[in-house]
Amino acid sequence: MDGVTSTVPDPPADPRSLSPRLPSPLQEVEDEPFARRGVRLLLKRDDLIHPDLPGNKWRKLEPNLTAAAAAGERTLLTFGGAYSNHLRATAAAGRLLGFATIGVVRGDELAGAPLNPSLARCAADGMRLHFLDRARYRRQTDPDVLAALHERFGAFRVLPEGGSNALAARGCTELGRELRGAAGTVAVACGTGGTLAGLAAGLGPDQRALGVPVLKGGSPHFLHGAVEELQRAAFGGRRGHWRLDDRFHCGGYARRTAELDAFADAFERRHGLPLERVYVAKLLYGLSTLVEEGAFPPGSTVAAVVTGTP
Repeated sequence: MDGVTSTVPDPPADPRSLSPRLPSPLQEVEDEPFARRGVRLLLKRDDLIHPDLPGNKWRKLEPNLTAAAAAGERTLLTFGGAYSNHLRATAAAGRLLGFATIGVVRGDELAGAPLNPSLARCAADGMRLHFLDRARYRRQTDPDVLAALHERFGAFRVLPEGGSNALAARGCTELGRELRGAAGTVAVACGTGGTLAGLAAGLGPDQRALGVPVLKGGSPHFLHGAVEELQRAAFGGRRGHWRLDDRFHCGGYARRTAELDAFADAFERRHGLPLERVYVAKLLYGLSTLVEEGAFPPGSTVAAVVTGTP
C-alpha cells in the first residue's frame, strides 16, 4: 500500500557469534581429601564458556537456538520455577541473539508480587513472564495447556523445563568428547538429566559418568527413567556407562544443610573458587564423600563438571 512501510524483524543471530570459550578449561585442584586417597581431582570449567550462558546452559540451549533460527522461529517459550537458572539463560539468549522470550513460571500466587532478583533479571532481558498455577504447570506438556498458551501468545517454539530434550542431549555429547582420556569417572550434578544423557554418550568406552541429582526423587530416582528416555530420543537407545547417586540432594532442590554449607565454605577458602550452591556444591560434596568411602581407587582421576556460577 502507498505510504505504508512494512518492516520484518531481523532474523535471530547464530549462537556461535557469541564466541563461546570452547573447549572449556580443565583445571586440576590439589584437594586434601582426594590427595590423601591418591585420587586426582579435575574441574571441567564449563562455567567459563560464556558470562551470560555458562555451563550446561550453553551446551543445551545452543542446538535448540540454532534449530529455531533455521526454522524461522523468532519466539521461545519455556518453563521454570521462580529461581530457575534455565529461565535466566533463555532470557539472556533472547537478548543477545534477537529472540522474543516467554517464561512460564510455576506458581500463580507469584503474579503481582514483587519480582525476586532472578525473575527481575529475566524481565530486564526482555522476557515476558506468565505465572501458571501449580496443577496446570505439572501438565505443561498437555495439548490443552499448550493450546491455551498459544492462544495467549501466538506462535512459539517450546523449550522444555531445564532445557533438556533430544537436541540438548546431543549438544552435551561434545562435553563428553572434550573429556575423553582425561578421567576414569566424570561427574555432573543433575536437575532434568539432559547433561548426563549427552555427557555419557560422548565419553570414551573406558570412562564412566556419574550423575548427582539435586532433587529428591524416590527409589529408584525418577531421573533414571528420564535419562534413559532422553538417550532413546537423542541416540536411539542407552549410550555410555552411567549411574546416579542420589544421596546428596540435601533435602531437595535449592535445599541446603549445615554440612553442605560448611563443606562449600571450606572448599572456597582452600581454592578461591566460589561454589554455586544449588548444583556445584552438592556435586563436589558428593564426590568428597565418595572418595572418603573409597569409591575411587588410588591412582585414579575424577573430573567434576562445574555447570554454573553463583
